[in-house]
This record gives sequence, structure tokens and C-alpha cells, in this order.
Amino acid sequence: MLCLRYYKRNYGGLRMDFPNFFLNIFIYTIPFLFVLTVVVFFHELGHFLIARFNKVDVESFSIGFGKKIFSYIDKRGTEWKVCWIPLGGYVKFIDDLDPASSKEGTVDNENGFHNKSIKAKSAIVSAGPIANFILAIIIFTFFYSFYGKTTILPVVETIEENSPAMLGGLVIGDKFLTMNNIEVTEFNDIPRILNETNLDTINVTVLRSESIIDLKLTPLFRSYDKKETTRASAYIGIGGGGLQENVITKKLPIHKALLQGAGDTYNIINLSLGYLYRIIRGSESTEHLGGPIRIAQISGDVAKNGIYPLIHLTALLSVSIGLINLFPIPMLDGGHLLFYFIEALRGKPLGDKAYEIFHKIGLSFIVFLMFFAIWNDLNFLNIF
Repeated sequence: MLCLRYYKRNYGGLRMDFPNFFLNIFIYTIPFLFVLTVVVFFHELGHFLIARFNKVDVESFSIGFGKKIFSYIDKRGTEWKVCWIPLGGYVKFIDDLDPASSKEGTVDNENGFHNKSIKAKSAIVSAGPIANFILAIIIFTFFYSFYGKTTILPVVETIEENSPAMLGGLVIGDKFLTMNNIEVTEFNDIPRILNETNLDTINVTVLRSESIIDLKLTPLFRSYDKKETTRASAYIGIGGGGLQENVITKKLPIHKALLQGAGDTYNIINLSLGYLYRIIRGSESTEHLGGPIRIAQISGDVAKNGIYPLIHLTALLSVSIGLINLFPIPMLDGGHLLFYFIEALRGKPLGDKAYEIFHKIGLSFIVFLMFFAIWNDLNFLNIF
């Protein structure tokens, strides 16, 4: 589909230049599968390790679905396998009816997952998303320690005509120091503080030719996708990061890199939940929700810039998958945790009929989200 957009945009039609067509499929597919495989492996490894810690027998550890390509059985009887459909994976316990960890009613094994305590089952289920968060922190830490953290200095390089910045007295070369007494250390702090404070007037302190200048700016609020449902963003009309002298990459010591990685992981979670909350409130558009097609496109584009950006994308996707799996939707890890919470309150588990109904609802919702995300992707890529 990505290639169809390319041909449509560049040639005005859908002419099939097969060598380039399949080359593009290769360019976008391989990085996508690399990223997805790494993230899924660590997610399932989290389930696996905590299951083993709680003395649960694991029947199989699979990367992918469908017919297996190859497999290996370890000394404890777990079959490790890679399958032909590389779009996920699972850990299947000895008493699971299926990879979704539905209970097999005819099996009664003391080392089975379903015979463990609520505390143990909750720990095993939570371990997958937690492993994703840990993976992201490790990647960010590695990234900042060995490659460095890139920072765009808060220096004004461009100013739009008749913008709040120009009307407020900013000039090219000004370096932001504070906004409403909040320290500004990088250019990305400027839009963040603007939108967090959400005030009509912003007090700004800048450094100009070794002199400290105090200014008052009156930001405008506008929607960038021109939809009424989208929350307006504060805007002052400046640009930065275009000059190499204002972009610095600095390697961090391991302890600072670790703290920065943990902070980045938290910020991704916070921003994602905030975005979803605004969607539920109706103040944000759903068009930015992406599915596998858009992830594949982003993976391919990022991979063209080298391995470091692709590793960085792996961390971002790992956080997203970990967070999504914690949502209280049946069939996801969060859905299982919800059932265990209900069981703890009731003193007994839900009946088989209730499980069946909830799982059908969960499956329907997941299928709906999948098709919705793909539809969003196709619209984003101008397929229609």
C-alpha cells in the first residue's frame, strides 16, 4: 500500500515498476519486522521469566503465529519456536487451552498457571508490559551513553511575520532562559511550557547579545489539522534547530543516562494517556492513531538514517505496546488483571460463561481497533 501511494503521487497513476515495487516492500518490511520481533520477544520473555520464577510449567514460547519454521525444546520441556507469521508471539502455559491463556478445564496440574494464586498470576501477567518498559529504559540508557543525547538549544532562528513572537519583541538570535519562571534548557521546552501553562500572556526572559531581556508574549491558539474536534495548540511563531551550531549531541554518564531513559519512558506514557483522554473527551482527533501500515512506513523511513534511529524507534514502540497491553480489555494483559481484581473482590473467579462473553467482547473490540487503525493508515497515506 505504501508503494501504491508512491506511484500515485509521483506518476499520477498506479504503474507497476516491479523492481522498485518489491525493493520498497523489502525496505519497509524488514525494519518493521525487526522492531516488532524485538519488542514482542522481550514482552513474552517477561511473562516467561516470572512464570518460571513462580514454578509454572511453560509448554511453548513462540515468536510469530502459524506453522513453525524451526523449534528447540529445552531441558524443562519448553518448546522455543519461530513461526511463519511474524506479527506477534505468545507464551503458552501447560494448562492453557490456547495462546490467549484461556483455562483448559480438563487439565489439573499443580505447576499450571491457573492453579497459582491471584498474586502469582497477576505478577506473571504484569511482567510482559513491565518488560517492555524496562526494555525502553535500557535502550534509552544505551542510546544516551554511547551515542549521546541530542539537544536543540532554545535559540530563535526564524520568526514569522506578524506573529506573537514578532509583536512581542523577540528577534533572531534570542536564547530563551525562562518562561513564566520555568527554566528553558532546550527548544522543545518552549511548546511544552506554552501548552502546559495555557495562559493568555507569557512572561519570557531571553539572552540577547550578553544582555538579559524580559518580554511579554501573547500566544495564539490554533488547530494544525483544521478540525474543530482537535485541541488548539499555543503558537508564537518561531523556529529553531536548523543551524548546526544550535544542535548539540552529548554523551551522558551511565547514571544520568538511566535517569533520562526512565524520564523519557514516563513522558511517553504520560503523553499517550493524555492524548487518549482528550480523544475520549472529544477534544482531540483520532487521525493520529496509527496501525501496522504506518508503523512499517515509519520503521522503513527511520532505518534509512541508520541503526541508531531504528533502535530509538524500538524503544518508543516498546513503551506503546506495553501500555496498550495494560488496558483493561479482555484478551489483553490488562483484561486478565481486571478479572483477577474482580476475583479478589468476589472471593471466587468469574464463571466460564462470563469469561466467554467478556472474551468475545474483547475480541470484537480488538478487531474493531485493528480495522480502524488500518483505515486511518490508508487515509494517512492517501490511498483513497
